[in-house]
Amino acid sequence: MRLYREVVELRCDESFKAWSHGLPYETVKWHFHPEYEIHLVTSTSGRTFVGDYVGRFAPGNLAFLGPNLPHNWVSDVAPGEIVAQRGLVVQFGDGFIRRAIESFPELRPATVLLDESLGGLEYDEAAAEAALPLMTALQTAQGIARLELFFGLMRVLATCGRRRRLSSVHYQPCARDYVHKALEHVLLHIDRDLAGNIRESQMAALAGYTQSSFSRAFRRQTGQSFVHYINEKRIARSCDLLLHTNGSIIEICFQVGFKNVSNFNRQFLLHRKITPSAWRRAHRLAEAQGLAQTRAA
Repeated sequence: MRLYREVVELRCDESFKAWSHGLPYETVKWHFHPEYEIHLVTSTSGRTFVGDYVGRFAPGNLAFLGPNLPHNWVSDVAPGEIVAQRGLVVQFGDGFIRRAIESFPELRPATVLLDESLGGLEYDEAAAEAALPLMTALQTAQGIARLELFFGLMRVLATCGRRRRLSSVHYQPCARDYVHKALEHVLLHIDRDLAGNIRESQMAALAGYTQSSFSRAFRRQTGQSFVHYINEKRIARSCDLLLHTNGSIIEICFQVGFKNVSNFNRQFLLHRKITPSAWRRAHRLAEAQGLAQTRAA
């Protein structure tokens, strides 16, 4: 299977990412990322691929994967079948969790769990049942409530004795080897200058490729075309600005690198299935409701 690198986007007010997805979905393929991942299947059955492990999964399958460990869950569904929610996902970086452990001595036992996760861990039904309400609540939680739920989830993973390693003890993740250093340099350049005039020809030259070779290499490593990747990054950053600033749609459009509002609206609708203004209203309403519930509690 071709191996893809997933780019995990965090908002400026997030320490970790909590989300869900259905089927079909773009990251349901053989892929890796530098972040840890907690993955809970909520519907469908199929085959699990983690490192050199191949097995079966069903609803209630809970796994904890370390950085750069290739993985995929392939559901047994009919071609064209749509599943509203296949799984719940939490992703976080090594820097975040290591800083937390340094700050709070009570978290030090979690270092053992992090080390074990490098080979991929699968949990029993009891752990999955305990994790489900926490991961569900994380989808909409705000502020301190998110941290409370996250560390509650980590407690479940760390204290559950019935977990097993998935990949063999001899397996060593080598996913980083699949991404050429030149392409990593391009990805970092894009992050730093996302609002600028980023041209594929310039990035190809930066990486030392011809444009046609760069296009193939970029798609092979990210699973996306160069243009789709840039647009997705810009839309993700615009969501951050829509939620956490009072900038107008026009201002945000130019801040993230789009040259005209009509294209910004078109790309936002393509990537988020909703207009920017409707997205802002919906998320600010959800944020206000979550804050009111926290105050009431």
